[in-house]
Amino acid sequence: MSERRFNETEVAEIFQRAAETQVSGRRQLKSGDGMTLGELQAIGQEVGLSPELIAEAAVSIDRVGRPTSRRFLGLPIGVGRTVDLNRRLSDAEWERLVVDLRETFDARGTMREEGSFRQWTNGNLQALLEPTESGHRLRLRTVKGNSVSLIVAGVGMLGMSAALLVAAALKGSVFDPGAISSMGLLATMGLGMFGIGALRLPGWARTRRRQMEEVAARLATPTPTTEG
Repeated sequence: MSERRFNETEVAEIFQRAAETQVSGRRQLKSGDGMTLGELQAIGQEVGLSPELIAEAAVSIDRVGRPTSRRFLGLPIGVGRTVDLNRRLSDAEWERLVVDLRETFDARGTMREEGSFRQWTNGNLQALLEPTESGHRLRLRTVKGNSVSLIVAGVGMLGMSAALLVAAALKGSVFDPGAISSMGLLATMGLGMFGIGALRLPGWARTRRRQMEEVAARLATPTPTTEG
């Protein structure tokens, strides 16, 4: 069985989590094929991080899953998290997970089952539970659809403004008041729509990433049982 390898995103998160427990220097790492836990521990020792803290941080990464993202023009339009549970969720655990999702995202959503697949959706927000050889895998993902629409519309208006400018230049009427007014209006509207759509994305992405990580962490924590 091959040793677990961590990708660039996981490497950064492991060192961040370990550094939160033990104050030390930070170091940016690059790896094309990922790094093993042993390699991470060796590098961590160079910057003052104990191997035990690195191992604990690596375990916590597996517990809360792997973050994913979608970008458009460099902006985070979609975020997600994939969690390999290495166990099967019971019906009661799935129901508690749905309750947690509703409370965390303040959304009722709808549930659906197809054979061994289960899902909870609320618009673009989705939680998909699928079977694996070792148990279940949970996929959380969402897209900021309204911001994408604003950005696309804004880019389109800016493109139309540029096209009008080229057409006016070919006709020799660049300084025509009507042409200037039309181009200015389209450009202003385009910049405004692009700005409104783009400015809200970073904060939205941070919030959704945090919420998804919290859901995954609670799912990984065993629910205490009471004995009568």
